[in-house]
Amino acid sequence: MAVKLRLARCGKTHTPFYHVVAADERKPRDGKFLEILGTYDPRNKEKKVSIKKDRVEYWMSNGAKPTETVSKLLRAV
Repeated sequence: MAVKLRLARCGKTHTPFYHVVAADERKPRDGKFLEILGTYDPRNKEKKVSIKKDRVEYWMSNGAKPTETVSKLLRAV
């Protein structure tokens, strides 16, 4: 099973809010995931990001690969 760290969209129409999740890459974007690792709110002025760094390190040490967007968020934190 290949694991990816990616964004799962939540929130209402025109009000995006994202969870940073560890998910099987074969599952759909908002489908089943393994663990919620953090949140991302793009509508906030500071584009608020909160991530559990220890859990991200755990998943990456076990072979999970972040998507391009998540890797940018990880560098910003």
